[in-house]
Amino acid sequence: MTQTATTEATYIGGVWEESKASAYSEIVNPATGEVIARIPLADESVVGRAVEAAAKAYPAWRRTPPQDRIQYLFRFRELLLKRIDDIARTVTLENGKTLAEAKAETQRGIENVEVACGIPTLMQGYNLEDIASGIDEIMIRQPLGVTAAITPFNFPSMIPLWFLPYAIATGNTFILKPSERVPLTAILLTQLLEEAGLPAGVMNLVVGAKPSVDALLHHPDVRAISFVGSTPVAKYIYSEGSAHGKRVQCQGGAKNYVVVMPDADLDMTAKIVSDSAFGCAGQRCLAVSVAVTVGDVKQKFTDAIVERASSIRTGNGLDKDVQMGPVITAQSKSRILQSVEKGLKEGGRVALDGRAGINGNAPHGNFIAPTILTDIDASNPLTSTEIFGPVLTVNSTNTLDDAIEVLSKSAFGNSSAIFTSSGAAARKFRYEVPTGNVGVNIGVAAPMAYFPFSGWKDSFMGVLHGQGKDAIEFYTDKKVVIERWPKEWSRKF
Repeated sequence: MTQTATTEATYIGGVWEESKASAYSEIVNPATGEVIARIPLADESVVGRAVEAAAKAYPAWRRTPPQDRIQYLFRFRELLLKRIDDIARTVTLENGKTLAEAKAETQRGIENVEVACGIPTLMQGYNLEDIASGIDEIMIRQPLGVTAAITPFNFPSMIPLWFLPYAIATGNTFILKPSERVPLTAILLTQLLEEAGLPAGVMNLVVGAKPSVDALLHHPDVRAISFVGSTPVAKYIYSEGSAHGKRVQCQGGAKNYVVVMPDADLDMTAKIVSDSAFGCAGQRCLAVSVAVTVGDVKQKFTDAIVERASSIRTGNGLDKDVQMGPVITAQSKSRILQSVEKGLKEGGRVALDGRAGINGNAPHGNFIAPTILTDIDASNPLTSTEIFGPVLTVNSTNTLDDAIEVLSKSAFGNSSAIFTSSGAAARKFRYEVPTGNVGVNIGVAAPMAYFPFSGWKDSFMGVLHGQGKDAIEFYTDKKVVIERWPKEWSRKF
């Protein structure tokens, strides 16, 4: 293998810095095992300089009128659309998902940019005259200062755009710390912001591991931190950031259930559940990982989902006809296979076995084909542990109440869905299930950009979620002004 060039990955105060790092991360294409880039990892001093640059840029940016701030986002949106194929290819190279999936996630990110362009309206406060005689009261929203986001590997373009547009549109400055596994997409997004003319220091990029995360958590000038990742890390970041006086929102892990009723359209249900469970190789926080059938529909649904999933072509996401790519690392593949093996030893059965990957056609890739297991006992870790891979388990219950009870026992509360033709069953489900995102005949209950990306229990730590009005609330402080101007005072001037 030829030597891989080092890519500049640190953008501070409007300048791309040459590497002086002592540690590096090799970016590996998960479909081929090829090292495609070598990235310097930021240490505490680099993060400190990024915070300093953001703090320096903040006063002028905060005073920039919202109507002027969003002009940069309008230009950024046009560049994102113009370069969407390049962004998608970069996502596929470093993440492994198909080009179609990569392009779709980028489009969802662009939708957040579009919503953030409405800041002159969304950021408005309210007022009331004469709360007492001659006294008026006004609530205004003001930016916080320096903000940061720590984003995961599974959506390299979309998740940074859950946070960045809202943060800068509301007048904050911003530091992005992407996963060190997939920094190339973040580098490209930053280059496009630079091309859009965003003032120096408003957006800064650092790539690093835990030391850079801790530096952001501990720095006194960082006012707010957003995070998406596993629940153990989310709990750490939430507790550590809160202990240092920061506003924190942390999207954690998930174990998403779908309930299949006897009156569901099985052809439609199998297609949608298959797309949900195996899209992005199951590496998304809204992926269905447990299907709970109600009544006598278990075998019919299992047959239908196996038929659908067995036709999914697994391979390199750059290939035209591929429908599912690899998982992110060899370590992830090994962990997923070990989880499946443990579940089978404890009584589970294989309905569709994808553990062999793609039959040796890509020996260096991290491939697992769609895998479906049945007869997994409710006490089996497979029903409660986040697998984060293309593995679906199928369980059965007698009633909808039983199914809701099963999914309610999960420590996670990110998403759930029901497939039914009954409005009464659908209403009961959405009314009672303890998850923040709910689908009715929808396999991936992904909120649009103008709604919050919700999550309950161990799937979210915080009060205000990402996207929509929650994002405006998260990135601003409320200031209440109470004014009195007696007539005799005004006569003096």
